[in-house]
Amino acid sequence: MKLFNKAIIAVATVGAVISGSALAEVTEASSEKHAKAATQYRQAVFQLVRSNMGPLGGMAKGALPFDESVMQTNAVRLEQLADMMGDYLAVDTRKFDVETGAKDVIWDNFSDVEKKVMALKTAAQGLQAAVKTGDESAYRGAIGKIGASCKSCHDDYKKD
Repeated sequence: MKLFNKAIIAVATVGAVISGSALAEVTEASSEKHAKAATQYRQAVFQLVRSNMGPLGGMAKGALPFDESVMQTNAVRLEQLADMMGDYLAVDTRKFDVETGAKDVIWDNFSDVEKKVMALKTAAQGLQAAVKTGDESAYRGAIGKIGASCKSCHDDYKKD
């Protein structure tokens, strides 16, 4: 499991370095193969987000005890995944028949998508800060902000 976690962090770090803090520019998929690959990569990033949110959500709901190590690790990962999201979301796949959970409007209002991704990054940094201070009373709220940032994007840009 530790090897898997290290591999995920390494991939996320490389993605963060490549994407940097520059805003992604929407580009059209150049072929069905490109559209399918872009969709797979997007979905992979969101699977990783989900896997890191699960334990945090359990802690916020009181179903799991607060675990500062898990909160710190998962918050770092979520920050890194947010750094990659813009790049993977920026490939407009509408012209091709690919199975995606994204609403078409995502590419029409991409600056808003990027703001929502930045909100996720900021919220993940907020959880990291709460963990560093050891302020257990702030944990639930910090996790809630991450969840709210995810929900905001889902409400506007994810198909039901």
